[in-house]
Amino acid sequence: MTLKVALIQTRTPATHAAALAHVLPLVEQAVAGGAQLIATPEGTNILQRDKAQLFAQLRPAEDDPVIQGLREAARRHLVWILIGSALVRRADGKAANRAFLITPSGEIVATYDKLHMFDVDLPTGETARESEAYEAGACAVVAEAAGAKLGLTICYDVRFPALHRALALAGAEVLCVPAAFTRPTGEAHWEILLRARAIETGSFVLAPAQGGFHEDGRGTWGRSIAVGPWGEILGVLDHDEPGVLFADLDLAAVAKARAAIPALANARDFTLPKSPA
Repeated sequence: MTLKVALIQTRTPATHAAALAHVLPLVEQAVAGGAQLIATPEGTNILQRDKAQLFAQLRPAEDDPVIQGLREAARRHLVWILIGSALVRRADGKAANRAFLITPSGEIVATYDKLHMFDVDLPTGETARESEAYEAGACAVVAEAAGAKLGLTICYDVRFPALHRALALAGAEVLCVPAAFTRPTGEAHWEILLRARAIETGSFVLAPAQGGFHEDGRGTWGRSIAVGPWGEILGVLDHDEPGVLFADLDLAAVAKARAAIPALANARDFTLPKSPA
């Protein structure tokens, strides 16, 4: 089975209305190109670094105009849409960085809350404390879309191989890594990490990204990329401008790669080393 996918690269603005106006034409372009599954980046609905301004705008998913607009787009065009993540208000009033999988009938059939919070102090002097804004998720998620089993992750999750291995062992054939990578970490690590996750698990990796310099002052790396189960690059947007990347996924390649290098089956439990005294 071959699945045609489209990865949307955005430069999401700082309000919901502007974000929806930004992403919908890219969805239309993906539909025109024949995509059966369309994937968007992390923070598709809003990007705002100022926490006070962000929290003043966050809404529950059912009231978020970007989520609802993309549900309508999926229904109108009869396509699957994976919102790589939307920043939403939880029922308890806290915030979540959450992925939404939408069917061609516009229904939300799976969600995933980002597990790993990007709490770092980069050598460039840039700092991030996602845990101060968002509640981390607790569950890994595999869901079926357009005949493929998707393992859902978000951005910083890519640095945790155990999560991707668990998703593959649970049946995922396609690992989705929507992101808003910083420019320093993107230049150094983005492609390497994504190809490594594909090779380790014998899976396709789809990584739609934010790119460029945003209204809120942040810079993101772009370079949305699709990787095959052997680690081969199927396609890449070699820039940080908004755009659409198409890729054809031959799902039979997953079983072929895993049979050639059965790392998932060959792994063994082991005793952890003791810390030196």
